[in-house]
Amino acid sequence: MADQAAIQRFGSIAQGNMGVPVLLLMLLGMMILPIPPILLDTFFSFNIALSIVVLLVSVYAMRPLDFAVFPTILLVATLLRLALNVASTRVVLLEGHAGGDAAGKVIQAFGEVVVGGNYAVGLVVFLILVIINFVVVTKGAGRISEVSARFTLDAMPGKQMAIDADLNAGILTQDEAKLRRQEIGSEADFYGAMDGASKFVRGDAVAGILILIINILGGLGIGMIQHDLEFGRALQVYTLLTIGDGLVAQVPSLLLSTAAAIMVTRVNSESDMREQIFTQMFNSPKALLVAAMVLGVMGLIPGMPHVAFLSLSAACIGGAILVQRQVESRQALVVERERQLDAQQAAQEQAPSSELGWDDVAPVDMIGLEVGYRLIPMVDKNQSGELLGRIKGIRKKLSQEIGFLVPAVHIRDNLELKPSGYRISLLGVTVGEAELYPDRHLAINPGQVFGDLDGIAVKDPAFGLDAVWIDDAVRDHAQTLGYTVVDPSTVVATHLNRLLQKQVHELLGHEEAQQMIDRLARHAPRLAEALVPDTVSMSVLLRVLKGLLAEQVPVRDFRTIAESMVANVAFNQDPARMIEAVRVSLARAIVQEIYGNTDNLPVITLAMTMEQLLLKSMAQQASGELSLEPGLAEQLQSALAQAVQAQELAGKPAVLLVTAALRPVLARLARYGGHNLSVLSYNEIPDDKQITIEHSVG
Repeated sequence: MADQAAIQRFGSIAQGNMGVPVLLLMLLGMMILPIPPILLDTFFSFNIALSIVVLLVSVYAMRPLDFAVFPTILLVATLLRLALNVASTRVVLLEGHAGGDAAGKVIQAFGEVVVGGNYAVGLVVFLILVIINFVVVTKGAGRISEVSARFTLDAMPGKQMAIDADLNAGILTQDEAKLRRQEIGSEADFYGAMDGASKFVRGDAVAGILILIINILGGLGIGMIQHDLEFGRALQVYTLLTIGDGLVAQVPSLLLSTAAAIMVTRVNSESDMREQIFTQMFNSPKALLVAAMVLGVMGLIPGMPHVAFLSLSAACIGGAILVQRQVESRQALVVERERQLDAQQAAQEQAPSSELGWDDVAPVDMIGLEVGYRLIPMVDKNQSGELLGRIKGIRKKLSQEIGFLVPAVHIRDNLELKPSGYRISLLGVTVGEAELYPDRHLAINPGQVFGDLDGIAVKDPAFGLDAVWIDDAVRDHAQTLGYTVVDPSTVVATHLNRLLQKQVHELLGHEEAQQMIDRLARHAPRLAEALVPDTVSMSVLLRVLKGLLAEQVPVRDFRTIAESMVANVAFNQDPARMIEAVRVSLARAIVQEIYGNTDNLPVITLAMTMEQLLLKSMAQQASGELSLEPGLAEQLQSALAQAVQAQELAGKPAVLLVTAALRPVLARLARYGGHNLSVLSYNEIPDDKQITIEHSVG
């Protein structure tokens, strides 16, 4: 039984791994061993069928990566065609003197039926096919492949940044981001392979011309010398057979060249080639009407084929009428939606007033999102709105990162806003607003692009970067230039995520703090009892948690926070000192959040004179706050900004390392100054980490 299982396993392995080597050995055998004409006909028919299948798959593919194995198939098909050329040349030269079907029915049919038995006509047809294949299709496809490969490689950093932004915004999961990165790598590999594969087709066209010349000259020599044929008879027989052989090879070559050109000129889309052509070419009634007028005028000119031109003109007029009806129906739907909204607003204004009650006092939304009426489809489940799912992903990811459940986002339409505008509010206060273009995409300049785009120039609402609202048709072109292209739903989701991360401490209240204590009580009941109210009151605990979140310190390790607060019970009435004690307990988590797992920590420090000056200023204040002259404060802010910029240009995190006494006040100074700067104390550096001083601020 064991031997039988081993044999079956070996058979399955051989069956799965031996197919390609056997195929290549068959191609080699076709070049070396003689093949009978009937088998040659079978292989020629298979070659034509393979080319047709590849062409149709290329047409129906939604995007190039759906047929990523195309370069390999192109190589194998080219080798098959060359092997058939060698085999057919052998048969033509050996048996061609007999004429007729000596070289097979397929070659005879292409030599006699397709070109009418006239070798001069066949030679002209063959040369025309070669010119079309070599000069037009193959040359253009090769150029497009080369440019696409270069632009795809240049656009990879921007696409990676877009994936990272979606991952940070909670729009993508880790698995989805990993899949997106694999697709980007596969896309670059595909266009690089297509750039090389186009050279196969180009070389095949050159080989077809050389093989034709060699076969004609060789056939003349063999026919006249070995078989004693007259020059005219030898020229007719061998030229017809050679041209038939060349046409049999050039037709599949032209089909594969066309398939390659279709693949490299395709644009990633959710529709196939037929849908793209009909939706993009025949979507304008004006274009069809103008074409109908031109065709009608040409049909009325004396001597012109009136039936053909006038029939086409009538067809264009009919198509224009159908397209115009479709456009009017879509516009009617939009007008009807606007009319319903206006009627709803008028009904609300004219509704009879009743006695006021507490139900008329609307509670303040923790997180609110108001949209104009043209953005309603983005937040409507019945209209496949994507924004709701992305907002849910943002809340989930942010809640996991910070350690408490982020409140739900209350979404409603607001007729007072611009039709395409939206507004984000926290606790009833507007913190961000912008205007979208739902039928466009936003191309964001990440800092380095390779060209300009036509569109509506704006600022990215989330990060303030230069951006352009572009048409969907140029989305892929913008990505090849290095732009990060996102849809309107992603713009809103990223803006909301950015604002929530900056203001997350305002979302934590007594209810959320109590939920955290209840969760702690299920796992460590004694610690929860010792924390509140034995060590601190609920209000002090809330101030400590808010202070940590304001400095971008997550509170998900609530057990460590509680243990630190219980251990430092002497500070139970001073939230500021309690925060510093908790930060020391969370030192490893804080450092890892900033630096990752590296052991060498590049930091910015204060010069000795500056540090002594700040400590002296704090000692002179009874409240322990920092008080600086306006000029000195401005110089300090400027020096910090320069150090932060230098660290960011070097690709390193900007961290200011100071004494424990200065850390809280300098952290507030950096936060109010708008610096992307983390402030740590020496007590918060783990013992196993090494410090490298990059800049000293004086």
